[in-house]
Amino acid sequence: MLNCDCLFCKIIEGKIPSSKVYEDENMLVFRDIAPKAKVHLLAVPKTHFALLSQADGEGQAMLAHIFKKIPQIAADNGCENGYRLVVNQGENAGQTVMHLHVHILGGQPLEW
Repeated sequence: MLNCDCLFCKIIEGKIPSSKVYEDENMLVFRDIAPKAKVHLLAVPKTHFALLSQADGEGQAMLAHIFKKIPQIAADNGCENGYRLVVNQGENAGQTVMHLHVHILGGQPLEW
């Protein structure tokens, strides 16, 4: 179920344009508009939930699917030599869009 007030739900529904790099029935992957690395993608489940703790069975299945797909998506987008995954959980962690998403960062050596 999508949340009509959520930025990522609007992107999934096509109401807001994005630079898509991959899409299937469970997920959408698009380029971050404020990249923190040469490659900065966002992998977003098509079911709305904000936190890992809120993922029901369907959400957990979507997350499993996302993590299975990420290696190929990362390689296809210039991260053959490695990448970093980041999942912020809540405002104190820096989550600014309250729709769970996985940052895929790479395309260059990354520092802490």
